[in-house]
Amino acid sequence: MTEVIGVRFKDVGKVYYFSPLGQQFSFGDYVIVETARGVECGEVVIANREVDDSEIVPPLKSVTRRATEEDLEIVRKNKIKEQEAFDLCLQKIEKHNMKMKLVDVEITFDFNKILFYFTADGRVDFRDLVKDLASVFKTRIELRQIGVRDESKMLGGLGICGRPFCCSTFLGDFQPVSIKMAKEQGMSLNPTKISGTCGRLMCCLKYEQDVYEELLSVTPKVGAIVKTEEGKGKVVETNVLTGKLRVVLDNKPDGFIKTFHKDEISVIKDSKIRVNKDEIEALAELEDK
Repeated sequence: MTEVIGVRFKDVGKVYYFSPLGQQFSFGDYVIVETARGVECGEVVIANREVDDSEIVPPLKSVTRRATEEDLEIVRKNKIKEQEAFDLCLQKIEKHNMKMKLVDVEITFDFNKILFYFTADGRVDFRDLVKDLASVFKTRIELRQIGVRDESKMLGGLGICGRPFCCSTFLGDFQPVSIKMAKEQGMSLNPTKISGTCGRLMCCLKYEQDVYEELLSVTPKVGAIVKTEEGKGKVVETNVLTGKLRVVLDNKPDGFIKTFHKDEISVIKDSKIRVNKDEIEALAELEDK
């Protein structure tokens, strides 16, 4: 076990572990640390705690010091510089007639590096742009191409549910989301129904999936042959959340359907939920990052 604190550098970013070196930190404190990008000022989101060594990515770096008012003032000034750098970069992009969309700018605490995040349909040759920016800011320049999910996370907004984006409020990392999840959750495979504002599958499909998998394991699927109190039949519709099934009975007139609860029937032969090849190909773009 190793004592660590968790530090975050963005409002809804990944949490990184650092050694507190015997100091006590509380949630909301600010610290100065050395990172792969250089010296950074981050917020403590996990106070002193012990974690298993397997949770640590070596080498574990240590906190340099607790942030002072002077340090926080530098952070505030850097925020102003970031907006100035954003505006200037837009001018340079237009000057070079580059097909890219600037999303965000970050300046490291020590002004050792400025990172420009952008989206583009393909690869972009930005060497001339980097030279122009470096000649103005006199520091290291890094242009980083990101995906549409990252863009939504940085910019924020409202989802189709009317709430702020999950990715920009509480999801630290993106998890893989698949068409199969939407199918298993009984959703229409209509791109406008299952994709978020970013144009990719909704993140909420992922963190609801565990519940659906558990319920599906005890609920007959569409196409299952079941035995009811009124005879044998075939399941034509299910609601896994309520446990209700609509069954076509063999001993009734064609088209006669009756509703049962899953606990009222026994399964003779279950079915499977499948996503066919055409559906996968038609919606493959929604799974792309």
